[in-house]
Amino acid sequence: MEQSAGLLDTLKTRFEANMKRHPGLEWAAIAARLEAHPEKLWSLAQMEHSGGEPDVVGYDKASGEFIFYDCSAESPSGRRSLCYDRAGLESRKEHRPENTAVDLAEAMGISILTEEQYRHLQTLGSFDAKTSSWLNTPADIRKLGGAIFGDFRFGRVFVYHNGAQSYYGSRGFRGALSV
Repeated sequence: MEQSAGLLDTLKTRFEANMKRHPGLEWAAIAARLEAHPEKLWSLAQMEHSGGEPDVVGYDKASGEFIFYDCSAESPSGRRSLCYDRAGLESRKEHRPENTAVDLAEAMGISILTEEQYRHLQTLGSFDAKTSSWLNTPADIRKLGGAIFGDFRFGRVFVYHNGAQSYYGSRGFRGALSV
């Protein structure tokens, strides 16, 4: 319970310091939703502990859910040097990283940002100016062995591709969680 209170304080402080990310939303409603869904706090804690700095970036009127994204300036430091998915990892003959973005996101109870979500995030500030983040890759691209990632360079968002087996110390992934 003490850890949950500490996490809620951290989330509230971040929420209040970044009001441009969530205009018209109020912390009291978000806190009530989090208290009603304590299982989601575990996932938010995983996002926080791995360097993601989760914050509210929207509200889904249809479901009544608040949407959290990783809002750290750079790709979360505790989620880098990962192949995109298990098939990419297994295709490496040597120098395999410890995990994959897809597997780690699933273990954390979050989803990897889609290209659309990533572009939305980039409207809320400057993210990944020195790093890059794996993005949820469409099946047709993945079937051909590729995976997509995004970054922000030269004043614009770039989405590009790599083999899913590749990994870099400066590439991680950003997650989303609906509460």
